[in-house]
Amino acid sequence: MELLESSYPGRRAELKRAILRAALDCFNTQGIEATTIEMIRVACDTSVGAIYHHFGNKEGLVAALFFAAMQDQAALRNDYLAKAETTRDGVNALVFSYVDWVARQPDWARYQFNARFVVSNGPFKDELAQKNKIRNQQVKEWFSRPGVGQELANYPAELVPSLIIGSAESYCRAWLSGRVKKSPKAYRDILAEAAWRSVSTM
Repeated sequence: MELLESSYPGRRAELKRAILRAALDCFNTQGIEATTIEMIRVACDTSVGAIYHHFGNKEGLVAALFFAAMQDQAALRNDYLAKAETTRDGVNALVFSYVDWVARQPDWARYQFNARFVVSNGPFKDELAQKNKIRNQQVKEWFSRPGVGQELANYPAELVPSLIIGSAESYCRAWLSGRVKKSPKAYRDILAEAAWRSVSTM
């Protein structure tokens, strides 16, 4: 299923999906700040009124795309965690799902990196904070299950995601920007091993 289908399913949402596809392409090629509603209108061959009706303004479009990416990424992460049993499995699930999502959705991942600051400092910052809180709570609850997570107990909860995902995120950013050529999937096992070592040695 196309990423947008899960957030905006059905035939009645086709125009929304068309607008969002056009916006994603414009934001990635022109930059978020330089992109105008008129550029998006031309790209998706609709009216300015339709864009404003569905998304309110440019900030609404930026946030809608960002939240759709978050939802898709979370779905993959939850799928991987559902199959994990041990703490190490859980660490691997977080790294593998992150790397595999970026490799599968490079345009969305590139956009997500570029839009994070805009959304976190714009009118949808509270909604983003709430979504991040829910995501972190879900991960925390997984690692709080009986018999799981003891290796993480000595670390501050807010530090754990960075310890696990930090190296993978750094390499993915380099790959998306063209600074390195090999797909992050080629190094997913090495990145997962590095993440495990960073949280299992205290």
